[in-house]
Amino acid sequence: MSGMSAEKVTVATLRAKRSAGERIVMVTATDYSLARIVDDAGVDIVLVGDTLGTVALGLDSTLPVTMEEMLVFTRAAARGTRRALLVADMPFLSYQVSPEEARRNAGRFLKEGGAAAVKLEGGAEVAATVASIVAMGVPVMGHLGLTPQSVHAMGGYRVQGRAEERAREIVDGARALEDAGVFAIVLEGVPRSLAERITAAIAAPTIGIGAGPACAGQVLVLHDLLGIWGGHRPKFAKRYAACGDEAGRAVRQFCEEVRGGLFPDEEHSYD
Repeated sequence: MSGMSAEKVTVATLRAKRSAGERIVMVTATDYSLARIVDDAGVDIVLVGDTLGTVALGLDSTLPVTMEEMLVFTRAAARGTRRALLVADMPFLSYQVSPEEARRNAGRFLKEGGAAAVKLEGGAEVAATVASIVAMGVPVMGHLGLTPQSVHAMGGYRVQGRAEERAREIVDGARALEDAGVFAIVLEGVPRSLAERITAAIAAPTIGIGAGPACAGQVLVLHDLLGIWGGHRPKFAKRYAACGDEAGRAVRQFCEEVRGGLFPDEEHSYD
């Protein structure tokens, strides 16, 4: 595939891409089949995001997702990921309670889940935890701006950093995360000017989702990208296909053929 190396993507690969000005592509996947699709398509990073709470488990938010649930999905995605870097989201309460528990859970994602890195939300307040995880040899991706695990504290899913005080807080958080050793930072739901400011302020790649074009890379939830998700779709979630509509059409045709005695036909039956 043009523009895509067959070599395994590592944290060092992403740093090299940032230095060379090459854009990084990250897409979510929740199981073996979807991971195979996005990995074969040439993405750089496969993220097993806790958004699976809504798109795969039917929950109202990411908050109820457990470590055990994340590990099941991560193991499945790991089996389908050959080239891309596999990153797993650390769910709510898996890293906030204590650095010791955070290290143990981060290690489980590598040891039991087959991930190559973990992602967690927060800025300066989680920097010490990030540093302790990095120190044990687990690569960490940060996540700033609209952080869904803090949705209640933020008063809902709304753009972050429009006011200068909040913008400074996010910039300071990015610097703190970089000092703590993150290899990349997701910027979600922030004004494009703030994303540009952060991208210029740190060496680690920024990966945007609803953060404008200045980031070093971009990420979308696969269910949004493919048009599978039927719930709320934010402004930034560009739909590249209508797979949900096509799947519905196929199942309706199957129903009609079974009920009309057209399936199975001779071609799809054994002698």
